[in-house]
Amino acid sequence: MSILSGLLPPDSGTVAVSGEPVRGIHPQSSVVFQNYSLLPWFPALENVRLGVQAAFPDWSRSQQTDQARRYLETVGLGSALQKRPGQLSGGMRQRVAIARAFATEPRLLFLDEPFSALDALTRANLQQVLVQLCSQAGNGATAIMITNNLDEALLLSDTIVPMTRGPRASLGTPIPVKIPKPRSDAQLMHDPMAVRTRAEVVERLAEFVHATPTGKKEALNVSITQTKAIEERT
Repeated sequence: MSILSGLLPPDSGTVAVSGEPVRGIHPQSSVVFQNYSLLPWFPALENVRLGVQAAFPDWSRSQQTDQARRYLETVGLGSALQKRPGQLSGGMRQRVAIARAFATEPRLLFLDEPFSALDALTRANLQQVLVQLCSQAGNGATAIMITNNLDEALLLSDTIVPMTRGPRASLGTPIPVKIPKPRSDAQLMHDPMAVRTRAEVVERLAEFVHATPTGKKEALNVSITQTKAIEERT
């Protein structure tokens, strides 16, 4: 994620956006980190406004403040505009970070498990905000999100790229998500395409878990063999 967003240079290879190599932070991108990355001496409103200022330096201060306020209200923090990060819970601080990213109206949005610390209702609301941001006509954003929640991946993504087992983890083969949009959690439970896609992702991840460093799935085969032997003895 840090390499894609330009925060870290790659050890080898290149990252390109629209054919142009990424050198440093892309000017039309935003990142939502797991650790919030808020300035502790500023209230929530100013933390978001500073992000808006960086994205829209030609806007007046009042325009920047209005934009910041609008997105903080979108994430349910309209009553906490003047509270500093130390006065907010972890979930509230994450919402400030998400509002800051959304408020810059980025073309590229990088999210590192952005909804994991949120309650179910807030998470569902922000998932829909993310969908709306990425589908805005003429100015849609491309989002790359890390998540351990398969249902969330199925709900939001066009493509799921599983990661192989560490410590030298790498990107696996992309899996397209061809489920019609808009999507809902209820639909994902019964839609045949959703069921097939979920099964494919789980199968791919299971291969990574049971694979040995040589790529053979010996651990899984041994487990099956041992089970059969136990059945025969009993």
